[in-house]
Amino acid sequence: MAPTLHRPADADSNPPHGPITYLLHAMKHHKRTSSTPFVRVGPSGVHGLGAFATRDLPAESFLGLYEGRRYTKAEIATKLWDDQLTYLFTLSNDITIDGAKGGNATRHLNHSCEPNCEAVEEYDEGGELVLKFQTLVAVDAGDELFIDYSLTADDGSPPSKYPCHCGAPNCRGTMLAPAEDGADGQSGRAGQSQQSQQSQQSEQLEQMEQAGQPAQALSAGK
Repeated sequence: MAPTLHRPADADSNPPHGPITYLLHAMKHHKRTSSTPFVRVGPSGVHGLGAFATRDLPAESFLGLYEGRRYTKAEIATKLWDDQLTYLFTLSNDITIDGAKGGNATRHLNHSCEPNCEAVEEYDEGGELVLKFQTLVAVDAGDELFIDYSLTADDGSPPSKYPCHCGAPNCRGTMLAPAEDGADGQSGRAGQSQQSQQSQQSEQLEQMEQAGQPAQALSAGK
């Protein structure tokens, strides 16, 4: 289907360059979701869907920007996320990005206590704070990509409420941030919202039901 062209209200009835002028203008100012050529999405052995490297990558390789609809702190406070699948990342400026709306493959990076990737904040050319995903170490093609979610339990919930099953040798048993990192997690990194993991558990149960797997299998993953 061809894109619908909406002309500005104050435009001339017979524009000198025709409708193509407005179409090009709209395309120029439309923010498209960035591509993630080094990331593919597929079934994960840790949880639901995961993100995997499409080729060998050295350390500090750029994977993509975490994108999606942005909410202010006040807007997030009015939202009800119960029983919904969410991909929420809150930045240090209290802006929350919902990767479920306009996001890309980076939203599927699962948690690991020993991650091979990281999410780093930086400002783009327009002065907007963005979240950049990159590798921490060299990864091989086909490797699953992980970050440390470093969740913050604002309601004072115990670590056991957010269990981790990443299987790493030094797994801390929870997706909450290490105590020494403090309430805001690691400096320079954004923390994934705890609602994301609560709702992802519901997603995995639904996927298992669709695949005909018993719900008890959830104990093998997050």
